[in-house]
Formats: sequence, C-alpha cells, structure tokens
Amino acid sequence: MGEQADRGVNRDLRARFDDVYGQYQQLRSGLDTLQTRLAALRVTRRSADGQVTATVGAQGQLIEVELTPAIYRDRDAGALGRKITETIRAAATAAGDATRDLVAENMPAGSGTMDFLKTGDYAALLGRADAALGEGEAKA
Repeated sequence: MGEQADRGVNRDLRARFDDVYGQYQQLRSGLDTLQTRLAALRVTRRSADGQVTATVGAQGQLIEVELTPAIYRDRDAGALGRKITETIRAAATAAGDATRDLVAENMPAGSGTMDFLKTGDYAALLGRADAALGEGEAKA
C-alpha cells in the first residue's frame, strides 16, 4: 500500500512539474520578443497647447523633447518648465501603461508580475515566491 501511495505522490509531482515546466516554456518563448518590443517602445505626448512634445521609452526614460518657436512668445520660464515637466510625466505614465500591457501578454496569469509593475513592491513579489516555494515544500 505504501508503494501505491508513493506512486500516487510521484504522479502528482510529475503532473505539477509538467505544468510548471509548460508555463516556463511558454514564458521563455515569448521573452525574446518581449525584450525586442520593449526596447523599441516609444511613447510621445504633446502639451495641450502643442508647444511641447516629449518622447520616452518603455521605462519612462526621456528620449526627446521638442519645443515649438511659439514658446518664445510667452516669457514665463516657470510656466514653460511646468509645461515641459507635465508633458514628460504624461508620456512616462503612458509608457508605463504600454509596458504593463506588453508584459501582461507574456506573463502567466497570477504570477504577481503585474502587481509588481503597478506597485513596485518587491516585498509583495518576494512574498508570493516564498509562499509558492513553501507550498511546494509542504507538498513534497
């Protein structure tokens, strides 16, 4: 009877391994494409008055700022600075959304990656990993 129980446990472990390995293969196959798409991602936003245009990359890094000659009509440097900052922030926010969308297409549901991208909370992400490892150890 003990031998049958061991076989059942082994069968269950093998099925779990096959499931996890299948998820890994799916994730790995899309990773190269994801990296290429993220590297090429550019998001551009324009200020409401069209005087400032900002382009950022996937991580919100500033790539380019364009100013129209109309900025010289209003000599308020503070207002111009705020307009530039707001435009860059809008582009960075949109880039974050686009990055999350791309990552979501390639991550298994419930992996915790999406929550991490939204919150930046490493502790929660590692807590999920610790919990998953603890479940695996408890079953073994």
